[in-house]
Amino acid sequence: MLPSFSYVTGHTGFFGTIKNSPSDFVVTEIEDPERLPGDTRAEPPHGAGEAPLETSSRCLQPRKRLRTEPPGPCAPGSCGGGAPRPSERDASRAGGDTCASPHKNQREGEPQLMPGLEEAGILDALLGKPVSELLSQFARDLKDRWDLGDCASAGAEEFSLGPVLDKKKRADLHSAVRQKFPFLVTVTKGNEMIVKGNTDYRELCQLVTEKETSDFFKFLDAKLENSTFSFEPDGNKEHRKVVHHFINRKFGKLLETKSFTVADVNDQPNMSITVRFREKSWSRKRSAGDLQEKQGIYTAFTLQKENLETLEAIGFLAAELGVLPSDFSYTGIKDKKAITYQPMVVKKVTPERLKTIGPKMEKKGMRLHNIRSACQHLRLGQLKGNHFDVVVRDLRHHSHDSSADLKERISEAMENVETKGFVNYYGPQRFGQGQNVQTDQIGLALLNEKMVTAVKLFFTPEDTDDPVNNAKRYFLQTEDAKGALVMLPEFKVREKMLLRALNRYGVNHEGCTKGWLHIPHAMRIFYVHAYCSKIWNEAASYRLKTYGSKVVEGDLVFSEENDESISQNDKVHVVTAPEESANKYSINQVVLPMVGHSIKYPSNKVGQWYHERLSKDELQVCKFRVSPLQLNIPGCYRPILKNVQNLTYFLEGSEKGIKIEDNHLKESKISLHISFDLDPSCYATVCLREIMKCDF
Repeated sequence: MLPSFSYVTGHTGFFGTIKNSPSDFVVTEIEDPERLPGDTRAEPPHGAGEAPLETSSRCLQPRKRLRTEPPGPCAPGSCGGGAPRPSERDASRAGGDTCASPHKNQREGEPQLMPGLEEAGILDALLGKPVSELLSQFARDLKDRWDLGDCASAGAEEFSLGPVLDKKKRADLHSAVRQKFPFLVTVTKGNEMIVKGNTDYRELCQLVTEKETSDFFKFLDAKLENSTFSFEPDGNKEHRKVVHHFINRKFGKLLETKSFTVADVNDQPNMSITVRFREKSWSRKRSAGDLQEKQGIYTAFTLQKENLETLEAIGFLAAELGVLPSDFSYTGIKDKKAITYQPMVVKKVTPERLKTIGPKMEKKGMRLHNIRSACQHLRLGQLKGNHFDVVVRDLRHHSHDSSADLKERISEAMENVETKGFVNYYGPQRFGQGQNVQTDQIGLALLNEKMVTAVKLFFTPEDTDDPVNNAKRYFLQTEDAKGALVMLPEFKVREKMLLRALNRYGVNHEGCTKGWLHIPHAMRIFYVHAYCSKIWNEAASYRLKTYGSKVVEGDLVFSEENDESISQNDKVHVVTAPEESANKYSINQVVLPMVGHSIKYPSNKVGQWYHERLSKDELQVCKFRVSPLQLNIPGCYRPILKNVQNLTYFLEGSEKGIKIEDNHLKESKISLHISFDLDPSCYATVCLREIMKCDF
């Protein structure tokens, strides 16, 4: 696992094996009731498992400056997200040049923009310059969060334009906002106007070009009787099915779609999707409310899975429910070879619908517990930690250990780690344990904008003969994306998304860039985070080998100051020479940066090591933005050491329930049962490595 990495404790340890079966490694996510969204609180069954892979929400990230709240009864973010209120059914759609909401336009007449004036000038005139500038700042902030992949919180943000009593002025505002900020939607609540992000625009942009998205929503906004809209010619039947499904799912009561044969740019016959309004549907005022009501449906449940990755499980669920993987939210990714329990929320699916797929999911190694309605999505890091129940089998002494007392070795190890903690490394599953290509290699290729290399690494097969790896092998040999797409099982969502785009745009730099953009942002940035995690692991080892447990000048320590007005960077302090001499800080307070463009580095040998290590990979400390892929990695901070909580254990013989009293029983017949809690982003395998002095 981490053969060259450091230990913080000095005991001898012992040998054993973990994960002999999924039931030997069980995880239950420890939820944080104060941070759960409304009704999504659950009581999962007891158990344990591996900690979440995603850490950015738990790392100490530099805070963005807070925006000034605008006047009006509902300031940005204060209204929250979740299911729409009844008055929200009058939602307006942002029609603009690039997007619009799927909901019926709250026009109150058909406003026309004054000729010769820019939209910004109209907004200044209608709102006054101070509120207009606040609206512009809200739009920029929301777009930034989208670009950073924080779609969940961006989707919950709202900005109030305040009460607008004049009907004509409201109509003009709806139109002006749509023209100036096409990625926003406008909503009327009584006489108050609310602005928020249009998530449907982002979703359609993952399927077709932005120009097609823009033209489609302008067609939808116009609602001209007997009018039609056609997407660009598309010879990929599978991709057309996805587009048909999106339109029918979002606008099925309003629109109908069909595929027709058309001539493409080369005058060759091809297929194109044509959209038209259902008969008299443009006059049905209930459609907008019905559609928006559907968007506000959230269903919470506890997912129990066995021998499945979290994203793989979501792929199965999404395929069965006919929704996108991005419609699922969760607080962390759990280990594959384990039995894990974690809360999830899926949007646009009712509890009744989710319950119907339960029997099918059991055949895939999943069970759905505690299904109920919820108010909103979950967020990564929105948990207190994870509880683990682990069985270690095949216990014996290390080959270099001549001690006859195995129980003494185990007791010594438990006491040491409980007292001193463990090095807070990222575990092997962060990087794809046992895979021919590890996730950090893909992340490095993406950071260096080697898009074709990243695609080929992504499709590098394992040495097994199964449908998934056969499809990957075929693609690398032939670059036939369409053929590989047919070979892949339906649940391999990421692979299929990428192959559809490669089939459409080609396996070249531009085509592979567009291919990566077809994968949801959270999945794209996962690979980059894996690379950052690898660098952090190496930095932690270098720091401990260079300076040991002594806090030295130039180290970074984190202040426990609770003042939220202080940025995270300002809370990170560089240790001075007098502070080193006075032993002011302990090693438990030392943090190391996760590489990024907005963090500070240690000012001792460790900082120099970071610069040299990144240069080796052709990266500089400021180069953690990949604009073509909308990836922005500001960086964060992670403590070198972590402590284990609520640690208990007992030894058991080969016959279940018979505890060990005799130290001279055959070692192989003894198993060790360990129960403990870890903070978010901590890895049980890393804690066990410290206890046992044994790599897995």
